Amino acid sequence: MTRTASVLLILFAFAVPWEYSLDLGEPFGNIARILGLLLLAAAVFSVMEQGSLQGPGAVQWLSLALYLYFACSYFWTISPEMTLGKIRGYFQVMMIVWLVWELARAPRDLRSLMRAFVAGCWVLALQTILSYVAAGPLAEQARYVAEGQDPNDVARFLDLGFPLAALLFATEGRRLARFLAIAYVPFGLLAVMLTASRGGFFGALTALLGSAVLLVLWRPRGASMVFLGLAATVGALWLFVPLESLDRLATIPSQLTGGDLNDRVGLWIAGWHAFARSPWLGYGAGTFAAAAGLAAEDTAHNTVMAMLVTGGLAGTAIFTATVGAVLWAMARTRGLLRVALGTAMAVWVVTSMVGSVEENRTTWLIFGMVALAGRLAIEQPRSLAYMFAGVETRSKAEAQALAVR
Repeated sequence: MTRTASVLLILFAFAVPWEYSLDLGEPFGNIARILGLLLLAAAVFSVMEQGSLQGPGAVQWLSLALYLYFACSYFWTISPEMTLGKIRGYFQVMMIVWLVWELARAPRDLRSLMRAFVAGCWVLALQTILSYVAAGPLAEQARYVAEGQDPNDVARFLDLGFPLAALLFATEGRRLARFLAIAYVPFGLLAVMLTASRGGFFGALTALLGSAVLLVLWRPRGASMVFLGLAATVGALWLFVPLESLDRLATIPSQLTGGDLNDRVGLWIAGWHAFARSPWLGYGAGTFAAAAGLAAEDTAHNTVMAMLVTGGLAGTAIFTATVGAVLWAMARTRGLLRVALGTAMAVWVVTSMVGSVEENRTTWLIFGMVALAGRLAIEQPRSLAYMFAGVETRSKAEAQALAVR
């Protein structure tokens, strides 16, 4: 059963980036939800078979505290129906922090999760590019995205794949794996630009900068080639991105200096007024639109604002502590792994400023992987350092080991 649970965990990580592209409708839901429920069942049997749980860490306890807090918010919510639905949803996304912690036990498991996530990002990138190809050159639209996907979410998910792909390129031993990892950069960036997501574009710049730092640390002598390669990639992509998408991205400076960030400022003002009326406990999970007096389909488009309104200062404090625990786990790692995880967290922070990402599976999967890396840095530091050392460094270590024998 442990083997079955491990396979399901990898499939789940693979499906998360493109989960909304395959939705079977009620009562099943999308592919990640189905795999998540199967994974949970397999994990329960695995724990029963082993007879013990992996000792939880700070991230696991805090995520549990946050979930229980939102479950308790049912008693003071202004919309019991919305809160009940969010309680079920939060369980499905937050449980992955515990499942990764329980089922992944070694550095190779962490690398497998990263491979699966980048592979899922590949699927999402290709779907986005195919949507542009299917529309044809005369479509005259600004945003392209696979059916069932939100362009801002797609851009954010693709951004998170860049630093992990750079890490795999620097540390994978097989040429095909390294090629697929580095080839994701131009294809993923093209897909981000096709979404014309301005927040996603900022996230992509953050991700590419962190990826460049990682590659320079891996090969300091090739620093100039790294930056020239990235510049050439970005320049070449301008030739493929439609003018309408570029025009939308070109509005970033005006939106930052005098715009309303595509109506987000108005949403934040409404959210702030709602928070001021109930600052301590909030209005209950899933109640942002109702509390702020907005349309039912509106969201906060800002993770902190969403937490302040729905969870108040108490819920926001727990969530902030959770993010702090994740960052502390990241700080325990070393070398290229720390740069990759740090870049992923930086991308998460940047994109969370213009999106409500606290209820995304991707958020909690990334949190789970970072927490796992922090634990392995304490329990298996040598194995972790070896697994994520540069290819040449690992080859030299293997050669020295053979020479000693």
